[in-house]
Amino acid sequence: MRLLFDFECSGGHIEEHFVSSDTREVVCLHCKRTATRIQSPVRSALDPISGDFNGATDKWMKNRAQKLKQEQKANS
Repeated sequence: MRLLFDFECSGGHIEEHFVSSDTREVVCLHCKRTATRIQSPVRSALDPISGDFNGATDKWMKNRAQKLKQEQKANS
């Protein structure tokens, strides 16, 4: 089975390739150097509504209060 992995060459190019899970190196399409498999960066978004993540909830509450204040100002 082929999976999508990120590879980076010594020239700094980062590319995605569909390869088998045991593939560790590929040829860079830009500079033809050897590119090695790297750990893909992970992005996550914390749910601010549930209250499980205090920082995300506090940020959401602050932004919501600012929005309400702007709406009230615009409506008056």
